[in-house]
Amino acid sequence: MKFTGEITVMAPRAAVFEALRDARFFASCVEGVRDLAEVAPDRYSARFETKVAYMKFTFKVMVEVTRADAPREIEAKVEGTPLGVVGRMVATSVTSLSEAGDGTRIDYAVEATLTGKLGSLGQPVLRSKARDMEKQFAARLAAAFATGAPQRAQS
Repeated sequence: MKFTGEITVMAPRAAVFEALRDARFFASCVEGVRDLAEVAPDRYSARFETKVAYMKFTFKVMVEVTRADAPREIEAKVEGTPLGVVGRMVATSVTSLSEAGDGTRIDYAVEATLTGKLGSLGQPVLRSKARDMEKQFAARLAAAFATGAPQRAQS
């Protein structure tokens, strides 16, 4: 499955790039991310909890930033396994940043493969969930920049 979209944030591109490269800030914008830990430079582990249709899933995930071209593009790979359910999730994402007047346009593309019980739910249900997550992420990101650039997380 492929998901694409765009979000516009009223902030300079360099500030948006730095915020998105900060794993703790990024995770704070994604509903359901818990226990984020850096395991190596540009490699993180976390738990991700979500509800899809009538089922609740908890994933153990590994996220690796595979390429970062400041301030234009970030590419990442996500691998996860749902706890208590047979299956697997593998996704790659490419996020591109461009200037949009006084703001920054964030274009993203996510290519995801889901197997097992989650994969059997079907694309319409998963696309609907992805759109809901996008709206929540965009709202949190916009709120973080509403009063200026967000503060970088301290390690």
